Amino acid sequence: MVKAIRVYELGGPEVLKWEDVEIGDPKEGEIRVKNKAIGVNFIDIYFRTGVYKVPEIPYTPGMEAVGVVTAIGTGVCDLKIGDVVYHSGGAMGTYTEEQIVLADKAMPLPPIDPLVVASVMIKGLTARFLVRTWFKVEQGHKVVVHAAAGGVGSVLCQWANMLGATVIGTVSTKEKALQAKEDGCHHVIIYKEDDFVTRVAEITSGEGVDVVFDSVGKDTFQGSLACLKPRGYMVSYGQSSGTPDPVPLSALATKSLFLTRPSVRTSGFSNDEMREAMKEVLANVASGALRVRVNHTYPLSQAAQAHADMAGRKTSGSIVLTPES
Repeated sequence: MVKAIRVYELGGPEVLKWEDVEIGDPKEGEIRVKNKAIGVNFIDIYFRTGVYKVPEIPYTPGMEAVGVVTAIGTGVCDLKIGDVVYHSGGAMGTYTEEQIVLADKAMPLPPIDPLVVASVMIKGLTARFLVRTWFKVEQGHKVVVHAAAGGVGSVLCQWANMLGATVIGTVSTKEKALQAKEDGCHHVIIYKEDDFVTRVAEITSGEGVDVVFDSVGKDTFQGSLACLKPRGYMVSYGQSSGTPDPVPLSALATKSLFLTRPSVRTSGFSNDEMREAMKEVLANVASGALRVRVNHTYPLSQAAQAHADMAGRKTSGSIVLTPES
């Protein structure tokens, strides 16, 4: 038996239960992994609250982790006991001390801190696809990044800056504004003090920006559209404040705007594409091109508190859960 977080009903952080589970031995094509660091992502909250549909209830949350291989099933040739691996692949279940993982969803890691990898991979992949695939950021572009001090926002600001964009970030506090500046924002707007639409217009001399990366949703959506220049791109990739109201096509027609709602889960990336993207994220982290902020760690048993703090905007950067055993 191992300890894990289990969810028996949708709801608030209190539905995250800490209990014993049986996981068994790996079968053909599977490995058993003892988790060392577990990434916490806002998508975990979306599943817990029912914004995204879970495959079944009860379930164990979590989309990514780093751990050590402790057992190998038949047919697994490219991994061995003792390997440190990152594993994800879209299936939930990482909020646990140990688990069974499909071998083809596990990637051996170079010597790098498990906390760093678990904190950055999904966020780094999201940022990478935002600036390289869903909208190709280029030298001279002006971009707005909402929640600039958040887990994805921190990486996204750095990556957009690396590509030569002028980065405008929005945050909630002065402390987060300092972090956003360090992470590559040329301009930071504290939205509780200033109207971000007005400030973006001032910063761009009324021209607007090429793209808005919006993970906030309901509270910022209409303002984000107002910040765009003609033929600008609205990239809505999250909804931490709630689902945006429906958008009539006429709202886009006023400036011939583009609107997309991308997700790594639904973009149809092949395994090879995902592996290459993962390697690019790790290479940028290892070289220091991307600063990873593991600002908060919680024991796995306190996952509910981690969720409450993240949803309450009490955190910045990344959150990692660490099994006690």
